[in-house]
Amino acid sequence: MIRLFNVYYPIRTLVLLAGEALLVWSSFLIATIWQHPENSYIVLNYEGGYLKIVAATAAVLVFSHLFDLYEPAQWNAKGELYFRLLLVPGLLALTIALLAYIFPRVLLGNNSIVMGLLLVTVALFSWRMMYAWLVQKPILRERVYVLGMGDRAQRLVNGLRSRSELGVEVVGWNGNLEGPLTREAIGSQLMELMRGQQIHRVIVAMSDRRGTLPVTEILQLRLSGIKIEEATSWLEKISGRIEVENLYPSWLIFADGFRSSAGFMLLRRVFAIMASALLLLVVLPVIPFVVLAIKLDSPGAVLYKQKRVGLGGKIFYCFKFRTMRQDAEADTGATWALDDDPRITRVGKFLRTARLDEIPQLWCVLKGDMSFVGPRPERPEFTESLAREIPFYAVRSAVRPGITGWAQVRYKYGNTVEDSKQKLQYDLYYIKNMSLGLDLLIMFQTIKIVLLGRGAQ
Repeated sequence: MIRLFNVYYPIRTLVLLAGEALLVWSSFLIATIWQHPENSYIVLNYEGGYLKIVAATAAVLVFSHLFDLYEPAQWNAKGELYFRLLLVPGLLALTIALLAYIFPRVLLGNNSIVMGLLLVTVALFSWRMMYAWLVQKPILRERVYVLGMGDRAQRLVNGLRSRSELGVEVVGWNGNLEGPLTREAIGSQLMELMRGQQIHRVIVAMSDRRGTLPVTEILQLRLSGIKIEEATSWLEKISGRIEVENLYPSWLIFADGFRSSAGFMLLRRVFAIMASALLLLVVLPVIPFVVLAIKLDSPGAVLYKQKRVGLGGKIFYCFKFRTMRQDAEADTGATWALDDDPRITRVGKFLRTARLDEIPQLWCVLKGDMSFVGPRPERPEFTESLAREIPFYAVRSAVRPGITGWAQVRYKYGNTVEDSKQKLQYDLYYIKNMSLGLDLLIMFQTIKIVLLGRGAQ
């Protein structure tokens, strides 16, 4: 896997994306030269031809991302994959037609766009079929042995086997070992695998290594060129979260990441202010309609404020558009919102689905209580109880809470202790790998979720 913007991506996915970008760009370039044999140089260099081709290529990649064409876990069948693939040039054609109606000069002329779309469609289908054939070749698969037993090792094995885009083949693990799990038995299996079939990597997933870790054999494998890695790092790579089970404070102390220099935090703060101010300008025309809808739907204030826990455990007031009845917590006190919660109003349900109820939080960002991206701000009543039940929960307050975040785009809305534990694991990943590139990725994923009306992945 390759690390970009502090997020791990399978090499195969990047190859797939790069191949499609090259093919789309080439298709439109060939179509332009084909349709303008005499003056293609002028069209490309003096009429913005190259820029238009780059824009069309970027649009294809964005549409492919919107249709989950780079996420194999979302493909239920090959037929669905090719159906989604066919939607990409179709949506591109509609977009170009709309832009050409408003700005006629956007077209390359001489039916170059039509020819380009035909070539793009053929290229995309051909590349996907060739890619599917290539990734099945054994020479392009890495052979991995998982050293360990129990739930953690089982989760790692299942994760590696379910992610075909990783290009990993699990050739063995201790769960298949017959007899007592001793150091000698594990070491014997390791050496037998090394002699019988080539192993590229050994991932250690043992919670208790005393008396069972075959140090001599592992060292021999390491010296022979086989990579030895720890399961925590691999689970982080393939899941985008840091598991709190069997996580020691020493790992948090010595692991790469968790860096927050003054310069970086200042740059991140400026970025959050600019993003919030820009978004506030975009949604400003919508605000009067939201206010009117809330007033007409149910009695009570348009805005409501709640105490939330911010940076360093500091309490601040978080503002949102009201989506529940005015007396929602009069009898119960502080409680999580449930699925199909009867306290939610009709307008409130729509506002929550469209994420419009969170518009007032932009003011919290401008004030400095929140950031644009970060862990979800939690109520003090919940924070105290969750900190007692979930290890490392207090680490969330190391950064400003955000309107959106890694946990918000990767996990569903949570209303239980277990949900909070799962979201904490994504928050720990974000805090460890925090960067402007990761913030941009989260914002892009948030836009995708809001536009398509989805929950988290």
